[in-house]
Amino acid sequence: METSVSPQTAGVKACCVKAAPPAPTEPLATRLLGLWSRIDKPLLSIAAIIVFIAVALPGQLQASLAATGTSLLNIAPWIALSVALAAYATASRADRLVAQAFTGNPVRMIAVAALVGAASPFCSCGVVPIIAGLLMAGVPLAPVMAFWMSSPLMDPTMFIMTAASLGLEFAVVKTVAAVVIGLFAGGAVHLLARYNIAVDMLRQGPVKKCCSKKKAADSAPEWKFWQSAQSRTAFWESVRSNGWFLLRWMTIAFLLESLMTVFLPAEKVTAWLGQGPTAIPLAIAIGIPSYLNGYAALPLVSGLIGLGMSKAVALAFLVGGGVTSVPAMIAVWALVKPRGFALYMALAVAGSFLVSYAYVLYLAVA
Repeated sequence: METSVSPQTAGVKACCVKAAPPAPTEPLATRLLGLWSRIDKPLLSIAAIIVFIAVALPGQLQASLAATGTSLLNIAPWIALSVALAAYATASRADRLVAQAFTGNPVRMIAVAALVGAASPFCSCGVVPIIAGLLMAGVPLAPVMAFWMSSPLMDPTMFIMTAASLGLEFAVVKTVAAVVIGLFAGGAVHLLARYNIAVDMLRQGPVKKCCSKKKAADSAPEWKFWQSAQSRTAFWESVRSNGWFLLRWMTIAFLLESLMTVFLPAEKVTAWLGQGPTAIPLAIAIGIPSYLNGYAALPLVSGLIGLGMSKAVALAFLVGGGVTSVPAMIAVWALVKPRGFALYMALAVAGSFLVSYAYVLYLAVA
């Protein structure tokens, strides 16, 4: 006669199966928080901006809507191209090649990780699970830091959107800056680790995977993804999610740009974030609390450059904000100890200064 023995009866800890949480009566505050979490924040922001213009600046509403629509139409081909490339990387599993950057000699790992980070299709949010997995698997912090710094700053989608908004030269400069910051941060951590300074940074040490299921990262890329129904589904899901993401954030950016170009005097922009290298520290400082994401920042920075802001200052804002934005800082704080967080922030700010002032010198001799 067969008997059924549950994991609890046998005393086996099923680490891959989560027990159903209890369902107590939720207080009103909890229900309100749950409702808030389900609201589409970008759409809410778009509605709030339009309502603000309609109430506070009714004469500007039609012009702002027209300018936003025109800007979206002009940049639509670039959005379509970037979305298609990102979807192909996902459906073909080309993004899984990133794992190969973290094997071999430490110096080689740092260099490859910085390059792969700048080429991989991960934003500051999408890179978090990758970083967490690498750290928890025991990968040295130096190459992880190189990847961590360069990945949020540039990817194929970001390169296309940057070239469309700020020109091909600026897109190349920002790509080089992303790699240089990755190399700088990874190299600094590697040197500090040799003196037992940058060690034991994780809030939780490396752990063994409790499930033996083969990870997707172990599978080879499927370049002809259209031959698989599952990969085709992944492609169209990526197109839908990335396209919707870009459409909402670019709409927000263009609405704000329409107000900025009308009401922000050019002389104030030049005075605050103008031509001199002394504006670079201010641009980096402003980028920490105000930087939302790289895509939304591009049209705004383009408008500021049109109002007189130096390209080197623009680079400082985009790079400094990209690696020290609030979402990025929250992710870092969740994964490493306070001194690891302090190290990340110090390297991010120092790297931003490095590439920004290097661009100042480049512009001076070009």
